[in-house]
Amino acid sequence: MSQAKLVIENVSKSFLERKAGKVTQALRAFNLEVAAGEFVALVGPSGCGKTTLLKIVAGLESATRGSVFLDNKQVSGPGPERGLVFQDFALFPWRDVTGNIVFGPEVLKAPLPERLKTAEHYIGLVGLGGSEHKYPAELSGGMKQRVAIARALANRPEVLLMDEPFGSLDAQTRNLMQNELLRIWGEDRKAIIFVTHSVEEAVYLAERVVVMTAGPGTIKNIYHVGLSYPRHRADHGFVALREKITASIAEEVKII
Repeated sequence: MSQAKLVIENVSKSFLERKAGKVTQALRAFNLEVAAGEFVALVGPSGCGKTTLLKIVAGLESATRGSVFLDNKQVSGPGPERGLVFQDFALFPWRDVTGNIVFGPEVLKAPLPERLKTAEHYIGLVGLGGSEHKYPAELSGGMKQRVAIARALANRPEVLLMDEPFGSLDAQTRNLMQNELLRIWGEDRKAIIFVTHSVEEAVYLAERVVVMTAGPGTIKNIYHVGLSYPRHRADHGFVALREKITASIAEEVKII
């Protein structure tokens, strides 16, 4: 069996479009291994199946063919060992920061003292001290996403799945959150699969950048970033890799 933390093995996904009366293939024979603690970014043209793949790994969608394995155990549905962070935060508006973060441990019936200790730890980790009793309506976009990350981590997942988590933020907040995510990853060291439309963001964050083909999505290229942290966007190596990956995606757009 594989020693990788997560294995995506020959995954394909097709959807039946009832109105059009046809089958659309979103993913085709997708294979990827992710090591423990590794940061992997997925990029590609719109509609290439990035989010669909993430949902299959999360157990929210089933593959038409192929399998996903975590620690050599086949994924068959959602589970706390896979934390999911959405672009739109998906916070409970009736729960304060602490209440949102302890939701997972609460569902898992963790004792109240343990839940509160967990919330305290992750509130500190994401830099939200002093905001424990604020509600989502009282938070900025960046603060909401910090809560969403803390909530995902509170279940102590083995893998963190992030679907365009900073896509709705302004440029300044987005850059801040990228640095915060790297800090959190450095401390917590979970394996991360990060979906983004931004090549610059992918190169800034990830150890490997996976470029997907136009739909049906499969792997076109995998780039090992090989740049030390912290990274600088104006450095020659950073710019050269960003342009190389951008060109690879642009070839797929022309194919469509």
